[in-house]
Amino acid sequence: MELKEKIVRHKAKIGVIGLGYVGLPLAMEFSKAGFDVTGIEIDKDKVRMINQGKCYIQDIKQNELKDLVKNNRLKATVDFSVLKEMDAVSICVPTPLRKTRDPDISYIISAVEEVAKYLRPGQLVILESTTYPGTTREVILPRLKARNLQVGKDFFLAFSPERVDPGNKIYTIRNTPKIVSGITKKCTSIAVTLYEQIIDEVVPVSTTESAEMVKLLENTFRIVNVGLVNEIALICDRLKLDTWEVIDAAATKPFGFTPFYPGPGLGGHCVPIDPHYLSWKLKALNFYARFIELAGEINSKMPEFLVSKIDAALNEREKSIKGSKILILGVAYKSNVSDIRESPALDVMKLLKERGGKVVYNDPHVPQVEGLKSIPLTESSLRDADCVVITTAHSDYDYKQIVENARLVIDSRNATKGIKSKKIIKL
Repeated sequence: MELKEKIVRHKAKIGVIGLGYVGLPLAMEFSKAGFDVTGIEIDKDKVRMINQGKCYIQDIKQNELKDLVKNNRLKATVDFSVLKEMDAVSICVPTPLRKTRDPDISYIISAVEEVAKYLRPGQLVILESTTYPGTTREVILPRLKARNLQVGKDFFLAFSPERVDPGNKIYTIRNTPKIVSGITKKCTSIAVTLYEQIIDEVVPVSTTESAEMVKLLENTFRIVNVGLVNEIALICDRLKLDTWEVIDAAATKPFGFTPFYPGPGLGGHCVPIDPHYLSWKLKALNFYARFIELAGEINSKMPEFLVSKIDAALNEREKSIKGSKILILGVAYKSNVSDIRESPALDVMKLLKERGGKVVYNDPHVPQVEGLKSIPLTESSLRDADCVVITTAHSDYDYKQIVENARLVIDSRNATKGIKSKKIIKL
């Protein structure tokens, strides 16, 4: 039976390398569609939890995972040799930045080398990890071709960027259009067929480089616009204007304007990182991506700006950061998730500690971080703090009660919109 027929009949065995925020939901979606799915993960604790039907990702429903494992539709392992049994393999590993802001694709290379060991005729390999244009063709393909197999004939290689948005209840894997491209037309066709089994709309593009660029454009669009609106916040601060009022008023225009909102900085696994992959790639071509670099510079300064607002507000009350008890509300990078990757709240906490602040935090989704434990959010803990800083606007919080009980509230997320109080100072 040929691979495409196996896929259409849901007889293909699917392997997913990397069971994080991208890989595990993808593996579950294939499992729910009736495929036999094996997740490969180097973290033994994650493997153990999955095989016990326990979930470590907030967006995933525990009962769904448990049922898939119980019905033998999904299993996890640390043993890469299972790859030889797979008909399609999806690579969903992290792609962080090094301290030098250069791309770190070591996780991709490590995963591909494992795939190459067990590559056999008739397999489809898809990279979903975000990376710079050219990675699939220039980095992955040579390693797989070393097995003396011909791409597009003996095996198939494609790229399809993940579009996971943690905490989003509206757009899921199934109803978010999927971009796909293969090294050859046949590679594209087979990859499209695979994703059509679990996704409502699959959008093929001409080359893997185009598909890689799509993801970088999406996140560059966001980082540049957030950088712009963060600079507007700095400008409004100088002009003593309400940034949020200005943005909300501008957003009433029904054309030619898309509202973005300022904050303490950018966080998450994509937006603060991915555009720098593009910037790095272009430097090799003697092209300087000025918008990306400038936006990154502005966004990286926002934690310092927020700390300066905290400092000024305490000074007005004849206090200083040093010795003051400062309660941080929310350390996740965005609302209603437990993900702390690249979270600007951590930078704010670090800066406050360096200035002698006594920092504590509460986050209903993050019980422990940076050696601290989330403290209970009570009337007592609010009144005990010299300053309460809202860095993540979780829906769990009752902001009216927070303002009523706090001495001073620094709101970097406009979470207290509609609440009038002299205690509130906004970004």
